[in-house]
Amino acid sequence: MHPMQTRCLSLYIIMVPLVCLLLLFSTATHGLSDSEAILNIKKSLVVGQANALASWDAKTLPCTWPGVLCNSGSVWGLQIENLELSGSIDIEALSGLTSLRTLSFRNNKFGGPFPEFKKLAALKSLYLSNNQFEGDIPDNAFEGMAWLKKVHLAQNKFTGQIPTSVTKLPKLLELRLDGNQFTGQIPEFGHELHLINLSNNALTGPIPESLSMMDPKVFEGNKGLCGKPLETECDSPFKELPPQPEVRPKSSSRDPLVIKIIVTVLAILIILGVIIVLINRNYRKKQLTLAVETGPSSLQKKIGIRDADQTRRGRHKSDHRNGSATTTGVENTKLSFLREDREKIDLQDLLKASAEILGSGCFGASYKAVLSSGQMMVVKRFKQMNNAGRDEFQEHMKRLGRLRNHNLLPIVAYYYRKEEKLLVCDFAERGSLAVNLHSNQSLGNPSLDWPTRLKIVKGVARGLLYLHHDLPSLMAPHGHLKSSNVLLTKAFEPLLTDYGLIPLINQEKAQVHMAAYRSPEYLQHQRITKKTDVWQLGILILEILTGKFPANFSQGSEEDLASWVNLGFHGEWAPNLFDKEMGKTSHCEGQILKLLRIGLSCCEPDVEKRLDIIEAVEKIEELREQEGDDDDFYSTYVSETDGRSSKGVSSESINLT
Repeated sequence: MHPMQTRCLSLYIIMVPLVCLLLLFSTATHGLSDSEAILNIKKSLVVGQANALASWDAKTLPCTWPGVLCNSGSVWGLQIENLELSGSIDIEALSGLTSLRTLSFRNNKFGGPFPEFKKLAALKSLYLSNNQFEGDIPDNAFEGMAWLKKVHLAQNKFTGQIPTSVTKLPKLLELRLDGNQFTGQIPEFGHELHLINLSNNALTGPIPESLSMMDPKVFEGNKGLCGKPLETECDSPFKELPPQPEVRPKSSSRDPLVIKIIVTVLAILIILGVIIVLINRNYRKKQLTLAVETGPSSLQKKIGIRDADQTRRGRHKSDHRNGSATTTGVENTKLSFLREDREKIDLQDLLKASAEILGSGCFGASYKAVLSSGQMMVVKRFKQMNNAGRDEFQEHMKRLGRLRNHNLLPIVAYYYRKEEKLLVCDFAERGSLAVNLHSNQSLGNPSLDWPTRLKIVKGVARGLLYLHHDLPSLMAPHGHLKSSNVLLTKAFEPLLTDYGLIPLINQEKAQVHMAAYRSPEYLQHQRITKKTDVWQLGILILEILTGKFPANFSQGSEEDLASWVNLGFHGEWAPNLFDKEMGKTSHCEGQILKLLRIGLSCCEPDVEKRLDIIEAVEKIEELREQEGDDDDFYSTYVSETDGRSSKGVSSESINLT
């Protein structure tokens, strides 16, 4: 045998056993079964209730054990609650559960510092409320937990500042920190949360603007907090600037120049005080002022329109001389109007209008502006809209401006700058569908009944069908359909908003925040299809029927709302599955079940088996308010406000004009 071959054979004989030994060691340490991992967790627990976990036995399958949640034979959740548990939580053993997505130890007696849950990077929900955990939570406690959606740490003994890593979780929807001893200021959150509760801590300082629209109750019990939505105003730093009266005699005896300076400053302050009083008399409500005659408004300061435009006027002066009005006209203080049936206004007129902030989403803030004529408009600011150049952006906006449909919120005008864009739209009286579905009770408003919900679903479906008909070149003509992007008129007619923006939004930002990129086809195959909007419609239908935010539920599959509904729906009426705020359903259960099945068909993970938009709309149009379509069955919610039943809409044909 050749010497080289002999050397290779010897190396092979040595390496094979070594590799096998390493694989055996790896399997022994990291290849624990779900049963073995859970039994290791049990060893670290001190069980207060006798025989509470006695059935956790190696002789039976873990999916049969109480508190163990399974899907397709794999453990995806542990729900070990109300058992007087103490001891330690074995994070290493938990990491052996490779499919673990939700973890709940609520209402037990665990104490000590916050465990290293960041080692469970795939976790989606963490419930530790009503325990005795204590001490500061490390600032990096949530780093790397990119899938975490819900964090409930209420009623413990945590101290120190709120960790900034929790505010940076990209998918966070719920955060409960109430009933602890957190101190310091509330940090800014990167996006809008569906639920947050910070009450009964020792937090201080101003409430971030992104949380200023929340219910004041979520901040109560923190005496040091100030700013909206609380009635306690934050002290202005300017209140400390005026000199104290006793300073004047001391200064006057030393330096006459100081007296002149003080008198001048006082005179300026008095003049400014008079101006402020006059302005306040003209506004009955405390509102965000976008611009006033004496200087730039807070919005102008935020977006720098005036300063930037003055620079651009000088920089593009030659372009104006060459007649390139299209190039620079949008970049100065002019709005580009897309609708001829609206009052023409200048950007400066819009900035001078009294306004209030409506909310701050993942792409920017929205403001309600009241023009001098009394007309109300909404100004939406987009910072992440640089995926297209100026000419391409303008052409796409003109295309969206030509859309005319009863169920689309029209884009009235826009303002272009390279750094950011403003879109001007009509104002919808009743706000978003999300608010009407999930916040009406807390706001003291009546809940949406079944006929009203059916009316909304039909309107949304018609608007979506129109978009697919008139924007055929877009793979997902809407692309961001969700309850917060459906607005309601006074008559509860739905208006789709934020449609057709995928070609304009920065792709990196779009993939994180836009609804189309949460569809099964994108998560599995990184592609969007014509049926992606149908999936979004299905999720919206399920949200309307169940009254739950997508992924905002405490039991069932954590993958999405459709999975949770599938687990709880067995082909017949299930009261616990539907929103109890829907009102009387005794004569319409059959129709509600039909809509539920349509919603599930729209959410079919297999794109080939999923309904297309035309099929979905046709099935929705066949639905009625109740079995037999009794003319005496009205929507009390709608009839109380405008004397009309939603039945009048349910019989309309699909209208694409």
